[in-house]
Amino acid sequence: MLAPRSLALARALLALPLCGLGGCGLRGDPEPPPPDPASRRSLSQGEVVGFAGEDGAHAWLGLPFAEPPTGELRWRAPRPPDAWSGTREALRFGASCVQFAGATGARDGARAGEPTGSEDCLSLNVFAPRFAPDAVPRGEARLPVMVFLHGGGNSIGDATPYDGGLLAASQRVVVVTLHYRLGAFGWFSHPALRTPGTSADDASGNYGTLDAIRALEWLRDNASAFGGDPGRVLVFGESAGGSDTFALLLSPRANGLFQRAIVESGSASTMTRAEAEHFADDPEAPGHPGSSNEVIAKLLVRSGRAGNRADAKRLLAALAPEDLAALLRRTPAVEILTLYDGSGLAGMYAAPELIRDGAVLPDLDPLAAFEQGRANAVPVILGTNRDEAKLFLLFGSPYVTRLFGLPLWLNAPDLYEASAEVASLLWKVRGVDAPARALRAAQGESVYAYRFDWDEEPRWPGLDLPRMLGAAHGLEIPFVFGWLSLGPATRLVFRAGGREANEELSRAMMSYWSELAYAGSPGRGRSGDLPSWQPWGAGAGEPRFLRLDTDAGGGLRMSSEELTRELVLARVARDPRLPGPRERCEVYRSLVGRGGELGAQEYASIEGGACAAFPLDATPGAR
Repeated sequence: MLAPRSLALARALLALPLCGLGGCGLRGDPEPPPPDPASRRSLSQGEVVGFAGEDGAHAWLGLPFAEPPTGELRWRAPRPPDAWSGTREALRFGASCVQFAGATGARDGARAGEPTGSEDCLSLNVFAPRFAPDAVPRGEARLPVMVFLHGGGNSIGDATPYDGGLLAASQRVVVVTLHYRLGAFGWFSHPALRTPGTSADDASGNYGTLDAIRALEWLRDNASAFGGDPGRVLVFGESAGGSDTFALLLSPRANGLFQRAIVESGSASTMTRAEAEHFADDPEAPGHPGSSNEVIAKLLVRSGRAGNRADAKRLLAALAPEDLAALLRRTPAVEILTLYDGSGLAGMYAAPELIRDGAVLPDLDPLAAFEQGRANAVPVILGTNRDEAKLFLLFGSPYVTRLFGLPLWLNAPDLYEASAEVASLLWKVRGVDAPARALRAAQGESVYAYRFDWDEEPRWPGLDLPRMLGAAHGLEIPFVFGWLSLGPATRLVFRAGGREANEELSRAMMSYWSELAYAGSPGRGRSGDLPSWQPWGAGAGEPRFLRLDTDAGGGLRMSSEELTRELVLARVARDPRLPGPRERCEVYRSLVGRGGELGAQEYASIEGGACAAFPLDATPGAR
């Protein structure tokens, strides 16, 4: 029987996925602090007052940057917000956007797996160094603006965990976080929503992307009120927020609204209209399982208008576009959300996103767009964490023994390590190496890359965290923002004796990030005393990326390693931890269906067809 202490540790560990996915609750939603008269500012919408934070910064929370996208504005591009009268007190975060609550519940009281949030959610938060109203920087003294896009698979998360006060105060920058529409409400494409006369933006299906663009437009008009320079805006995002940052690099609608970018653990991938709209069994161009046609068919069956999926298909084909659009817009948000399966990690669900509509996002492969120079050419940092996949495998791999879903120990360490390694390397290929090569070809030496290698968690009885978690997805976030806290999991992840080294690494990362915002190059950091971060090299053997680690892990140093998908898959074939075809095929099988990393047909033919003897529907051998 599991010892009570081990069970408590396992329960606390469950909080970890929420951090990297945008919902760990690193900062709660307590009673609002008192307003600080020194934070009074004049915006285009009216007067606003914020509060003095604990980290030497002023903060203004819950500022609307668009009209509520409700009613007839559901699935339309965001509109500029209305002005207000009097002085607005910006002391609380705005509502989260509609989503399923994660394992720890939600701010509005929703329990795990229940719908939470509101469609009226388009707000942003500003953190800036404290200035009296008459001392706010003006003209050339204005500070760079760093706009953060949260993660969560583009279906969960919000800005509440990301307190930008310490980053703003210590690096003298303005930090902005925001809420953008998620999942079915952020990306939904269907012909009924683009009838004649509909604008290209309204018809795009990319409403979450347009929300980020609207926030950047709001900052163009209002950043100066906080001492920010609208001509030096850096967009940085993690996980899905990193993928959304790639989308802003691709979008002509975002041209000129930002001048630098950082992609943390993102993916340079988009989806065709056919994938976003068609039925999954379309014989010519199959759609995503959560495509708009599939979801509408479920809605017609659930509402009783169709008896089954076949009936729903016939009814959908016969519905007038305007009638279907009206039906979709009057259906309550909760009913739309619950057409999807919210049983994924932390409440995530699979839905189309980042759609190649030809207006907001180009109708071609992102790598081709980057290589052809059809992107917003700004200085950019691309990075991943060395052990990205371990966070997800810890809660989903058959090589981990779990109790009530809580990880306890590894039951097949070699298979776990090998599976995590290949999945993490492929993440690096699609999020760093492949886009870096394409961007470098088009814009020269303004492309930088990193790998976050920190893995100095403590070891607990039954929980070997350096091995089980390592440099996992999302663990760079506390270092970037400067607060080395993960709520209830803090003592699990950070060793008591490692605080000084961790803080030194955090200071270095904040320094590099903010120097890109200031100068367009991470250089030697704002402090000027860090190792020189060199651009992604174009020639053989040239430096490619900076490894980020404490001195105990090798410190800050450049690496020339470059990966391709072919090289990564070839590593599996010669991995000494995988002595036979059964073990290797189990690792290959773990990649099938994960972001298109390996297709079923390729699985059957890999290594000369060796995996045909181990079908995909067979139970993995290790337990």
